[in-house]
Amino acid sequence: MADERLIAALDVPTRGQVEQLVVCLGDSVSYYKVGMELFYALGGDIVAWLKEREKKVFLDLKLHDIPNTVGNGLCSLLRLRPDILNVHTAGGLRMMQTASEALHHAADQAGIPCPKLIGVTVLTSMDAEDWAGLGHTGTIADAVLRRAKLAQEAGLDGVVASPAETAEIRRACGEDFLIVTPGIRPAGVSHDDQRRVMTPAGAIRAGASQIVVGRAIYASENPHAAAEGILKEMEAVS
Repeated sequence: MADERLIAALDVPTRGQVEQLVVCLGDSVSYYKVGMELFYALGGDIVAWLKEREKKVFLDLKLHDIPNTVGNGLCSLLRLRPDILNVHTAGGLRMMQTASEALHHAADQAGIPCPKLIGVTVLTSMDAEDWAGLGHTGTIADAVLRRAKLAQEAGLDGVVASPAETAEIRRACGEDFLIVTPGIRPAGVSHDDQRRVMTPAGAIRAGASQIVVGRAIYASENPHAAAEGILKEMEAVS
């Protein structure tokens, strides 16, 4: 069985590219992230296609709106049977509480398992200069930790956070709190537009529950070999 700590990001725009990548990765990867680019291009059909192939899906849409709109939006997405959904913690405590309550109620009414609901803290593309430019006076690390604690208080299952903040979140929120970590770059791979990055081994060592890897897999000349290399690196610190 594939190691579910690795989530491969399907950050590609077409159905053909998705199918080619999933077939290439085969049994090496069982968990996939469907983000805005792919979902806005193909809609829920691509999630259904993955589920038909017994893959797990992190539907990464970062819902951020007034509480009732986010709650209703999550309930609409429930029909796709994703395994993880997310909202943005910038929406605040009440929005996150409403989202969690609405999703759990809808799942109970439908008689299906409730997806994990996690909160995006601060995008991994942001650095200190970007953060200050938004008018924030504190550090990114402080904001991430504060938002993680708020997400836990709201009843969320975990957060999305960069590997740079993972260890502090783990200490503050406990072992059962889900920490999904993007910004993963194996040694020798370009950081591209990510700023707060770490290797797969470093992220697992810091306390990440799951890591999200995109370009390092889908843009590789041999995606299957790239994924296998990441899995071996993770196993070395298990």
